[in-house]
Parts: sequence; structure tokens; C-alpha cells
Amino acid sequence: MNRSAGDATERCALEYLSAHGLTPLARNFRCRCGEIDLVMSDGDVTVFVEVRHRASSRFGGAAASITPAKRRRLVRAAGLWLARHPETFSRFDVVTTDGAGRIEWIRDAFAADGSW
Repeated sequence: MNRSAGDATERCALEYLSAHGLTPLARNFRCRCGEIDLVMSDGDVTVFVEVRHRASSRFGGAAASITPAKRRRLVRAAGLWLARHPETFSRFDVVTTDGAGRIEWIRDAFAADGSW
């Protein structure tokens, strides 16, 4: 997927989560460990969101494309965010889209140790 398609998918996820009551804090938070697509607030919880799009589920779909290595990078990047913005609670969510325009929001998708 090219950058403009990725941006459009992230905008769609941002609008979807905002419509469901989350407040945006940052988009494309980059650090030496990696990048977090969206950082949002759900009340007093900081939510780190990975956004994935797959046109088909032939190879397991969008959520299946988040490898253990990617989860570890997300956890490390989240640690740097939290060091700069100390909050008490956080979680990792995943928003997936497919070729038919369906959106799936997976709350608390994986633990801080990177496991599902």
C-alpha cells in the first residue's frame, strides 16, 4: 500500500475511533524504536492504535499481519511515549480495514509483553 492509501486508512480509523468517543493525542508518533499510527485517549486510558489494511483475508487478514516483532516495536515505542507523558493506564488496540470497506476495532488486542 502506498503512503497516501495508508494515510487515508489512518484517517478513516481516526474518524471511526473519534466517533466512538476516543480523543486523538497524536498521529504517526515516531521514535527510534518505531512508529505508532495513532495515540488516543479513552477516558483516563492512553490507547496505542495500530492500523492495518488488507484487501483480502487470503493470507490471514490485516490483524494477522502484525508480527511478534512488530508488537515488540510498538511496545517499545509506547514505553517512550509513556516516559514523556506519564499516564497510569494504557492499552494496545488494532483497527483493521478490508477491501470491502469494513472496519474492525480490536480493543486490548495484545499485552505490553507483546503477546496476544
